[in-house]
Amino acid sequence: SSLALLAGMLAGTSAGASSSTTALVPTDTATEPADQPTDQPPTSLSGIRPILQNIVATCNLGIALDLKTIAMHARNAEYNPKRFSAVIMRIRDPKTTALIFKSGKMVVTGAKSEEQARQAARKFARIVQKLDFPARFTDFKIQNMVGSCDVKFPIRLEGLAYKHSHYSSYEPELFPGLIYRMVQPKIVLLIFVSGKVVLTGGKVRNEIFSAFEQIYPVLQEFRKLPAAAAATALTPAT
Repeated sequence: SSLALLAGMLAGTSAGASSSTTALVPTDTATEPADQPTDQPPTSLSGIRPILQNIVATCNLGIALDLKTIAMHARNAEYNPKRFSAVIMRIRDPKTTALIFKSGKMVVTGAKSEEQARQAARKFARIVQKLDFPARFTDFKIQNMVGSCDVKFPIRLEGLAYKHSHYSSYEPELFPGLIYRMVQPKIVLLIFVSGKVVLTGGKVRNEIFSAFEQIYPVLQEFRKLPAAAAATALTPAT
């Protein structure tokens, strides 16, 4: 989706807050190997668990490649060097896309889990091998995870942006969501007035889950009340 693409781009930007700040920093910063799913996700106090929508992984085939040959003989492959310097190849199971570069480096996107990403990368490597390139499968790494969820209540983005200005960027005339750059874990969140949240930048799924558990109380604080409830809250007691 367009949100996932935007989230992927934002993950590469630098954090807007200094790493010395202590706001929203968890006490447990342990990480796991990037290519392994987490067996014990953090306890969900919110009762909501973000769903992984896209995983970007990289690997190295260990050999220089003739991209024209690959594009001519492989199925579902396209190569237009005037537009982009890699072969774009797609497979259906798992439904993923690979960018294969002349250097032998490969980027795989579209997987919904770590295992899917690894499985897809191996399949793309085998396709290249079958075209008589002595390709290997090395240096597999998860580079980015994108997750999303819905808190099911509207959010006052203006108030959130004002109170958390060190971490937030909100320009509704340019983009309808608030961009929140969390320091630890280093996750970028796109927060929408509808209550939908996109999280990106994780190398392991627990970073996505932990970031949401930390932001959820903040979202509750800026929950937009219905008009009648808001009027009641503003009425002084007699």
